[in-house]
Amino acid sequence: MTDTGQGAGQEVGRRAAVLGSPIAHSLSPVLHRAAYAAMGLHDWRYAAIECPEDGLAGLIGGFGPEWAGLSLTMPLKRVVLPLLDTVSDLALAVGGANTVVFRDGARHGENTDVHGIVQALAEAGVSAPASAVVLGGGATAASAIAALRETGLAEVTLVVRDPGRAEETLRVAERLGTTVTVRSFDDLDPEADLVISTLPSGAADALAERVAARLPEKAALFDVVYAPWPTPLATAVEARGRAVIGGLPMLLHQAVRQVELMTGRTDVPVEAMRAAGEAELARRAAS
Repeated sequence: MTDTGQGAGQEVGRRAAVLGSPIAHSLSPVLHRAAYAAMGLHDWRYAAIECPEDGLAGLIGGFGPEWAGLSLTMPLKRVVLPLLDTVSDLALAVGGANTVVFRDGARHGENTDVHGIVQALAEAGVSAPASAVVLGGGATAASAIAALRETGLAEVTLVVRDPGRAEETLRVAERLGTTVTVRSFDDLDPEADLVISTLPSGAADALAERVAARLPEKAALFDVVYAPWPTPLATAVEARGRAVIGGLPMLLHQAVRQVELMTGRTDVPVEAMRAAGEAELARRAAS
């Protein structure tokens, strides 16, 4: 059981956490704690809390006034929306909030995944792709479509295992004004400037050679998986000389934005957070 409040006579600083299920693998605590240390926020604490869908309402209702905010991962990004007092326009459009900020006694929902994807692409020099294919149809795929819309791309191909299960993502695209062509994995055609895989670890392995073989020479792959890295998909694409972007930059930049929102500060140490994330991934790989 995780303590979400403040014990009698116990002095604590501000608190935040990442919620999800499973949560043990999350890199968010490493990133946020690195930010707090570099920013001199020595009384801030950041935890990882295991929370399935049916436990979210009770948990979120028990947080005391010392709580600054929450990071949310699967499967909570969509189910949190009815539990919030206000939600940003972007989170509403995407249909999911990965961030909750406690402010003035209210719960405010934000989506920083879109910012993370945009920044990760920009870092890699992929700021205005002329065409894109998104693999997967979940919450991260919806954020990817929104991020591509911010780069100016209003037409996207969505490739999913079961096209019948992409309805929510198609509704997101409609709200964003993006035209989506849906294909199944059997009908995958990766001939685009950019392929974004939002599939979980292992789910894209069977597609690796097909994507790599047909990806155009100057195209790029963005695989949102950050561990284990590199993925078979990334390895196959890189072996053919194509540009590959891993999931860590996205995770980093969405966390940077979360720290800004939760602390109210803009001097967030991006490189200190990146170094901490890279060191932790190296440690995990070695062990």
